[in-house]
Amino acid sequence: MLRLRCKAICRVPSFPNTPLSVMRSKLFVPGSRPDLFPKALASGADALSFDLEDSVAMDRKAEARQAVSEFLRERAAGQFPKTMLVRVNGLGSGLFAADVAALEGSGVDIINVPKVESREDIRQALDLVPGDIKILANIETPKGLRLAAEIAMADARIAGLQVGFLDLFSQCGIDSREAAARYSIRLSARLAAAEAGIAVFDSAFAEVKDLEGFRAEAEAARSLGFSGKSCIHPAQVAIANQVFAPSTDEIARAEEILVAMRERGEGVFLLDGQMIDKPILERARAVVRLAESLKARAE
Repeated sequence: MLRLRCKAICRVPSFPNTPLSVMRSKLFVPGSRPDLFPKALASGADALSFDLEDSVAMDRKAEARQAVSEFLRERAAGQFPKTMLVRVNGLGSGLFAADVAALEGSGVDIINVPKVESREDIRQALDLVPGDIKILANIETPKGLRLAAEIAMADARIAGLQVGFLDLFSQCGIDSREAAARYSIRLSARLAAAEAGIAVFDSAFAEVKDLEGFRAEAEAARSLGFSGKSCIHPAQVAIANQVFAPSTDEIARAEEILVAMRERGEGVFLLDGQMIDKPILERARAVVRLAESLKARAE
C-alpha cells in the first residue's frame, strides 16, 4: 500500500505557475473553419488552439488569420473561460510576421511557434511577439529535439514545450507506432522542460476513433511528467482531462503530506514509513495547486 501511495504522488508532474498551468486538453481548431469556433469554445477543453499552419491551405491563409483574429477580438473585452492559443505559420514561411501582427490586442494568451530549432529562433520570434503574450515552442525536428533545453531556457516568456511526433517521425523514417521512440522523445523533452522549470505537452493522436489508443498515449505521457495533450477531436477532450488531473487518492495523499509537514515543522520526516523530503513536498504542493485550480475553473 505504501509503495502504491508513494507512486501516486511521485508520478504527478510539476505544474509551473504559467498560463499553461491548467491545460490538460488543448483542442485543435482549423483557422479556416470559423463555424467550429463557437462549438470549440463551448467544449470541455481547457484550451483552444486555433491553427493557421498545416490545416489551412495557402490560398486561405489571410482569410483564416482574419477569422481567428476577429473571433478573439469580439470576446477580448470579457474573460475567456479557456486558455487561448494560436499556432502561427513558421518563422521561415514568410507569414509569421503577418500572423503575429494580426493577433496583437486580440486577447490571445499563447502563440504556438512550430518547428523551433534554436535559441535564435526564439529570439527572432520574440522580436515580433508583443510582450504580454507567451510562447509555446514546438519540438518537432531532429535539431529541435537536440537543442530542446536551449530552446526551453531561451527566455522567460517560453511557457512550455510541445512535442510533435508526426513531423519528427516523418523526417526520420520512424514508424509512428514505435513506442520506444515515443518514450525516448518524450523523456528528452520532459528533461529539457524540467531544467527550465516549464511545462511540456504531448503530441496529437491522429486515430480519432481509437479512444483507447488515445488514452494509452495520454497515460504514457503523464507517467513522464507531461501536463497535457493535444486533441484533434472533441471526443478526446474528456479523456485528456481525466488522465492529466490528479486522482482523489493523489490529492488526499498530497494533503496528508502537507498537513504532516505543518504539524511537525520539519524539512525531512517519515510518514507511514516513507521519507518525505523537499522534492516530495514540492510535488505535493503542485498536486494541491492543480486540484484547487481545477475546482475553481469548474465553479
